[in-house]
Amino acid sequence: MKNILFAILSLLLSVSCTAQTKPQTKEEPKKEVMQEVLIETSLGNITIVLFNETPLHRDNFIKLVNEQFYDGVLFHRIIQNFMIQTGDPDSKKATKGQRLGMGGPGYLIPAEIKPQFSHKRGAIGAARTNNPERASSGSQFYIVDNPNGAHHLDGQYTVFGEVISGMEVVDKIAAQPKDQGDRPLEDIKVISMKLVEKK
Repeated sequence: MKNILFAILSLLLSVSCTAQTKPQTKEEPKKEVMQEVLIETSLGNITIVLFNETPLHRDNFIKLVNEQFYDGVLFHRIIQNFMIQTGDPDSKKATKGQRLGMGGPGYLIPAEIKPQFSHKRGAIGAARTNNPERASSGSQFYIVDNPNGAHHLDGQYTVFGEVISGMEVVDKIAAQPKDQGDRPLEDIKVISMKLVEKK
């Protein structure tokens, strides 16, 4: 009986020692992948990424892309060396010279203004009305075209993404002839938007 007890204690002791001496492996922190979106326009393609740090804007944008909400909207406001703006659903059936910029999906998004995201060249910002909460339009956004950025907008509007390829297309759109209301004389369309699948 003593021999059996001794054997069991020895076994338990060796298992305990093995557990203690087993090298600890640190889990690598998972790097969050940013969602890319391909914007096909009538003047070329632009690829953007959506920031994970602005989840309300990111998730809303993904939802609208999946619903094909943006397909057919116009770039209704362009100012060279400043920005280009799109996302007004009323622009899909707009007549020549019609003033645009007030349309949306019928809701606003709470502001997600983050100090680490500035209005540098290529930044994607959410358009908004003059509301004290700085809540964003549910769909309208702009892309900064100025080589030096548009930093006077920092802290005032939510920046929720940036261009990763196709800035030459942004520049081309911004340089088009326009009317006194900054609408291009010839319609420039978003043909489609698609989420870029990560392999």
